[in-house]
Amino acid sequence: MLWRGSQALRRFSTGRVDFTNKLKLALIGQSLFGQEVYSHLCKQGHRVVGVFTVPDKDGKADPLALAAEKDGTPVFKFPRWRVKGKTIKEVAEAYRSVGAELNVLPFCTQFIPMDVIDSPKHGSIIYHPSLLPRHRGASAINWTLIMGDKKAGLSVFWADDGLDTGPILLQRSCEVEPSDTVDALYNRFLFPEGIKAMVEAVQLIADGKAPRVPQSEEGATYEGIQKKENAKISWDQSAEGLHNWIRGHDKVPGAWAEINGQVVTFYGSSLLHSSVPPGQPLEVKGATKPGLITKNGLVLFGNDGKALMVRNLQFEDGKMIPASQYFSAGETSVVELTAEELKVSETIKVIWAGILSNVPVIEDSTDFFKSGASSMDVVRLVEEIRQKCGGLQLQNEDVYMATKFEDFIQKVVRKLRGEDQEEELVVDYVSKEVNEMTVKMPYQCFINGQFSDADDGKTYDTINPTDGSTICKVSYASLADVDKAVAAAKEAFENGEWGRMNARERGRLMYRLADLLEENQEELATIEALDSGAVYTLALKTHIGMSVQTFRYFAGWCDKIQGSTIPINQARPNRNLTFTKKEPLGVCAIIIPWNYPLMMLAWKSAACLAAGNTLVLKPAQVTPLTALKFAELSVQAGFPKGVINIIPGSGGVAGQRLSEHPDIRKLGFTGSTPIGKQIMKSCAVSNLKKVSLELGGKSPLIIFNDCELDKAVRMGMGAVFFNKGENCIAAGRLFVEESIHDEFVTRVVEEIKKMKIGDPLDRSTDHGPQNHQAHLEKLLQYCEAGVKEGATLVYGGRQVQRPGFFMEPTVFTNVEDHMYLAKEESFGPIMVISKFQNGDIEGVLQRANNTEYGLASGVFTRDINKAMYVSEKLEAGTVFINTYNKTDVAAPFGGVKQSGFGKDLGEEALNEYLKTKTVTLEY
Repeated sequence: MLWRGSQALRRFSTGRVDFTNKLKLALIGQSLFGQEVYSHLCKQGHRVVGVFTVPDKDGKADPLALAAEKDGTPVFKFPRWRVKGKTIKEVAEAYRSVGAELNVLPFCTQFIPMDVIDSPKHGSIIYHPSLLPRHRGASAINWTLIMGDKKAGLSVFWADDGLDTGPILLQRSCEVEPSDTVDALYNRFLFPEGIKAMVEAVQLIADGKAPRVPQSEEGATYEGIQKKENAKISWDQSAEGLHNWIRGHDKVPGAWAEINGQVVTFYGSSLLHSSVPPGQPLEVKGATKPGLITKNGLVLFGNDGKALMVRNLQFEDGKMIPASQYFSAGETSVVELTAEELKVSETIKVIWAGILSNVPVIEDSTDFFKSGASSMDVVRLVEEIRQKCGGLQLQNEDVYMATKFEDFIQKVVRKLRGEDQEEELVVDYVSKEVNEMTVKMPYQCFINGQFSDADDGKTYDTINPTDGSTICKVSYASLADVDKAVAAAKEAFENGEWGRMNARERGRLMYRLADLLEENQEELATIEALDSGAVYTLALKTHIGMSVQTFRYFAGWCDKIQGSTIPINQARPNRNLTFTKKEPLGVCAIIIPWNYPLMMLAWKSAACLAAGNTLVLKPAQVTPLTALKFAELSVQAGFPKGVINIIPGSGGVAGQRLSEHPDIRKLGFTGSTPIGKQIMKSCAVSNLKKVSLELGGKSPLIIFNDCELDKAVRMGMGAVFFNKGENCIAAGRLFVEESIHDEFVTRVVEEIKKMKIGDPLDRSTDHGPQNHQAHLEKLLQYCEAGVKEGATLVYGGRQVQRPGFFMEPTVFTNVEDHMYLAKEESFGPIMVISKFQNGDIEGVLQRANNTEYGLASGVFTRDINKAMYVSEKLEAGTVFINTYNKTDVAAPFGGVKQSGFGKDLGEEALNEYLKTKTVTLEY
């Protein structure tokens, strides 16, 4: 038996179980897989009486031998078991001396004589990485992929005198993913599940419950070991066939073709589902049409006109390069090393010598793999360098792409110097000296990892609401820019590094981004104050502070997104397993409002990214600057190109195109109810994309006469005037019980008079400017309407006489239920107060719920029974009791009725950006 696969180290537990029946076992084989099987069998209480493995290679013992020797288990290292067809007497005697009751062959490259196979009481069992009788032979995993099988699996079978023909003891299966390689399939399923299967099989034998199901010859196949000469690509097949051939030979022996008279081996294949990117043609001998060298790799074409992408190429001399660098592969010059770099080189030489212990001297020409290193040694090399070279982080592929010591050192030095990084982000800033710092603000569209002007060159002015001055000109995204951003996001999701990235690595990037937001919080808060009028101290704590918390919270969720197993009725006599998987949706569009520019970005994009999606985000036209600064920080955090795209511009152009775009699978929107309805309609008509909407509100706040009045006044003012009243959950209407109404109003007015209105960058300012001129004018009209309808204007209602868009905090009383003020949201610093009769709980609840909105609500009372009753009856997504504005990243947030649907924050927010797939298999 011979099969190949990655030997990446795995750690897991099959659980400690006390079985009554135990066996004396002989383990015959080698490899890390054999070592893990050995260790788990020992943990289960079975006694391994002997390990029979291969001799040391280049002075290094096999992992199975190392583990057994450490435990004191007898280890026998035979180069062969027989000569000229006869069992070697000394070998047979040594084997029989251990008195095994069962032979376990987890992975064995040697031919074991039948007298040894049949010798124990229970015979011998063997692991095979396919669903026998399919793919008998030595390269089963390879052939599973080459043949395009939709299912892969493993078998544990009873050894007989045929080649993988013995009766089946047990089998396990899994779906073959489109991106699976030999390594991926082995690491994801065949390795961990194979260990569990071997342990289970041994216990079934010990318990006398092990079946012997004869293999059927129907559907049986036999394929031999693939050799390099047989791995040449035949081009007369579909793109999927080419992809299966290439991935089935990755990494051994490697599918190849002739390019410019040289054998070139292809690695890292994936099907290309998006449009073919532009590139430079490359003639490939025998191919139906030239390939294309693109920035992401080599595009190849099948005879069906469809395409695939190959990431890496290897030449005859063993050198491997990214396929995207084919035409520039020979242009890299040898760099001279500094004294410090020479020290690093010597440290790495010592590491190489420790791994390649069979090589007397490590020279420039020493080849890592030709000297006997394996894939497990690659992991060790990368980790030792990280540990001993100041945290230098290499990738496994760096080793495969520079296998000679000289080339490897050159690669390390370039990495140390930052020369091998992706092209540097070029940012054309607008800089301002403000708030005792230099604020640097990007102002262009951010698409596919680069800042650039709008396709048609259009710009618009973004205004500082403090004085009405122009901060800078910002790119005005066109339809073409939206399409480019969506295409970049789609490419990143389907073919980029992001789509292949494991969940924990995704979380690491999000943690890093949160750290960068925190490190730059003063600059971000200053930009927020300039662009939106937010009071700096509030921006620092809430706008930026909660954004940091949001990214950290969802970063922690990345590797905890799980499906579930579901018991269903069995399809007798067979059995079924049904489970669900949570999967990302794909490209998501996010459209955010102007009141909390960065925080609203964080609330939606953090959940979106944690779920594994890519995104195109349109900030509000009047507040684009913190979103563009966020884009810059995302590059510093290491997010791959295309994952995050920011397109400033108008809702009528960019926003409408996003809602209609056929490649977008989800749209998240925060804004007004009328615009939300239009978006929902466009999303439905276009491609029925998933939608979540956080829309307008008219949140009622009920204040009973048994409340703590000082707190109710303070919190009530915060419920209305927080963030200048530009707050989606602001208390749009206060209901105050009659007996405390007048005192409440008096106290509120007294406190308003103490508020300082002024420059948001002044640390003593309580109340800054409204966000933009049009909004200020709308608020003044709102106040005029209230006065005309007969509401009592107790305080304010006017623009502050100073430059900028400042409005006085305003209080209206005697607001009747039919009035405009009672029904419509102001979204500004306007307190609307209505009186209700003492003790009339049902009446005030009816009035509070008499609205089409249902975002938030609140109640102040010392009576906990009353509070809980009112909270049950209020029709709102959030109810605050004796507090207000207390949101948290872990608590779901969203409305009901015409305030929208879907949730931001908390675990529930992840579901807005995930789809559930149900998988049912029969066995």
